[in-house]
Amino acid sequence: MEISSSQKGSIIGFFRERGFDEKNIHEMFKRCKRLEGTERERASQNWDYLRSIGIQERKLPSVVSKCPKILTLGLNEKLVPMVQCLATLGTKQNEVTLAIMKFPHILSHSVEEKLCPLLAFFQALGIPEKQLGKLILLNPRLISYSIETKLVQIVDFLASLGLSREGMIGKVLVKHPFIMGYSVEKRLLPTSKFLKSVGLTELELQKVAMNYPEVLCRDVEKILKPNLSFLKRCGFGDRQIAVLVAGYPPVLIKSIRNSLEPRIRFLVEVMGRQIDEVADYPDFFRHGLKKKLELRQRLLKDKNVNYSLSDMLECNPKKFALKFGLIEGLS
Repeated sequence: MEISSSQKGSIIGFFRERGFDEKNIHEMFKRCKRLEGTERERASQNWDYLRSIGIQERKLPSVVSKCPKILTLGLNEKLVPMVQCLATLGTKQNEVTLAIMKFPHILSHSVEEKLCPLLAFFQALGIPEKQLGKLILLNPRLISYSIETKLVQIVDFLASLGLSREGMIGKVLVKHPFIMGYSVEKRLLPTSKFLKSVGLTELELQKVAMNYPEVLCRDVEKILKPNLSFLKRCGFGDRQIAVLVAGYPPVLIKSIRNSLEPRIRFLVEVMGRQIDEVADYPDFFRHGLKKKLELRQRLLKDKNVNYSLSDMLECNPKKFALKFGLIEGLS
């Protein structure tokens, strides 16, 4: 069907009226050829519908710019069924809206051809129905991934670490849905090999995957190796580093400048302790510097008692106050 210049001009006028600049309009037409044949009435209907489900008018241009195709789709054939289906997955009113704003392309996919098979795939991994929503709405980009060539690879990789397909893998995916966006060959495999080279056993690697899957997603060269080098510069030996990483894996992905370095400096310069103590208590890096370390150190400064890092940190404020005979409780 031939597109009249007035029809194209009408849709361009639609965008101009809603605050899109010429460059943005040009980019959208370049990326979505279907816009040229879209009637202004359909675009207006879809725009109004997106606003009716909670997307603020001022944020709509950004959403549409990401996926101009959503203005060309049939309202009752595509948009409404997908939103209604997503709404059954959500537990909070704005979850679906936030998911659409994060990844508007989700509305361009088919409920029957994409969403239903995706939900069935995750259910087969033992993911409870209540958690399916969390998975999809937290990472709506999942709907764009191929089950056969993308998601199955991720599951096979996690199974190769020794995780069970009946429940364990599902828990990893729910805990960190973004792991499914990474390449097995380029990211997950190199990371797992690096963790083994640091000294982690197969069982410890499984625990990393189960409890801190985000560690597997970080770049070896840009993040993990620099953190390892920092720990070595601090004076930790190879075995101590293996114990540290096994005990608290995020030590390899925490910011050196904002997290690791200030804590080590505080430990040595203020607390007057040896770094060997951290190897005995890797969770040292878990605790907040100002809210916990500095506060408790200040309270214990004048107490002439011997205590380990775990004694100091591994208890709630009330138990801490009782343990060290502090008259004033901690809030």
